[in-house]
Amino acid sequence: MAKTNYQKILDDTICNINKNGETPVLLLHVCCAPCSSYVLEYLTHFFNIVIFFYNPNISPDKEYFYRLDEVKRLVRELPLKNSVEIIEGDYNPEVFYKLAKGLENLPERSERCQKCISHRLEIAAETAKKIGADYFTTTLTISPHKDSEFINSAGKEISEKYGVPYLFSDFKKKNGYKRSIQLSAEYNLYRQSFCGCIYSKIQSQQKGCDV
Repeated sequence: MAKTNYQKILDDTICNINKNGETPVLLLHVCCAPCSSYVLEYLTHFFNIVIFFYNPNISPDKEYFYRLDEVKRLVRELPLKNSVEIIEGDYNPEVFYKLAKGLENLPERSERCQKCISHRLEIAAETAKKIGADYFTTTLTISPHKDSEFINSAGKEISEKYGVPYLFSDFKKKNGYKRSIQLSAEYNLYRQSFCGCIYSKIQSQQKGCDV
């Protein structure tokens, strides 16, 4: 069975937006500055963006606030065509630890990650509905370590629940991931070596890999 081409779906959606001469509001869930860099550079041409930084999985709190500060700096320094504002969600790591209970030793892309991603997407959709955004999506599909098929499927299901269209994506395509590395170097962004949670940190230290 052929995989869904989420990048083509995104291209088609943007093409239709251009035809209508609209500039919709997009709530963009972000996890860090490096993953946000290319996505913002790309999407700011087509949307007014509300960045939603909601990541209870990130620990310790020093790591969380450092990533948040880097996102704020990126928004200040990156040339942006349309408006970009930032909303910070609640930071309560206990929310993540409850989701991850019993799944602590599973690898990335496992049930633990799926629960974490689904939760963050659900809060993003809830927030998008609250502020009246036209779409919601996440930067997470830019990472080669993330399962874009799962992320988009979860986004679609959550979209139907909240009545806010999900913007399908596979941001790593069209050299998106490569461009994010270039922008990270250009803006001297902090590139963390783990996804965010303590379990991914331990695993990345064992493997020696970057997000």
